[in-house]
Amino acid sequence: MSNNAHEILRSSYDLTLSKELIAAYEEAKRNFYLGGHRLSAVEGGRFCEAAYRLLESLTKGSFTPIGDSLNTEKVTKDLAALKAADYSKSIRVYIPRALRVVYDIRNSRDAAHLADGIDPNVQDATLVVSVIDWVMAEFIRMSGIETPDNIQALINGLVTRKIPVIQEFGSFPKVLRADLKASEMALILLYHCGARGARSSELTEWVPKQMRNNLRRTLRTLESKALVHQVNQTTIITYAGQKAVEEKGLLDP
Repeated sequence: MSNNAHEILRSSYDLTLSKELIAAYEEAKRNFYLGGHRLSAVEGGRFCEAAYRLLESLTKGSFTPIGDSLNTEKVTKDLAALKAADYSKSIRVYIPRALRVVYDIRNSRDAAHLADGIDPNVQDATLVVSVIDWVMAEFIRMSGIETPDNIQALINGLVTRKIPVIQEFGSFPKVLRADLKASEMALILLYHCGARGARSSELTEWVPKQMRNNLRRTLRTLESKALVHQVNQTTIITYAGQKAVEEKGLLDP
């Protein structure tokens, strides 16, 4: 998650709960993309516990202390009983119901058992990360401390796949593999950037020095294969480019 998203959550909501929410979210996503699907679902449950408490804090000014048993059924009923004039439907209904799905997967499906010999962990983890993406985006959207355009950009970035092969140092995304061709390096960076794409100047800064001189030619070749789309000075990965990154196994460090 970007540093801006961190700052928005910490500035808008209880600091302790924001830290818990962010930590569980990032660990769930990291486990998912590294193939730790059971652990991703477990962290999804931890995310839910922080999110339920955050909703308590928003509506009551207090929350169930961390470490104490959380009565999620009561929290959900209390939220549903709030006046529509006072709180959005997202707070009263949508977020609690979404959290319930993830929480039940962690608790009822046990995130470890086989069902009729078929391992449900992949499908469960896929649902979990999609839901927590949506919930996190809702919290950012509801913060109201940024311009609509900035909020939209943060949300778009949030629900774009983040990949373990990239480690961010501030605003610099470092690719953690030295065995890649220039085209693969560019695709990974563009995959990371998602729908916003990357400017030519950014890509030039991010790729290794030995790849910079021929970067424009590399991008033109990728565009000729419909793997990227270039508009003005910005390059955006296409669906075909995303599929190529995934099928080549370029996501893991």
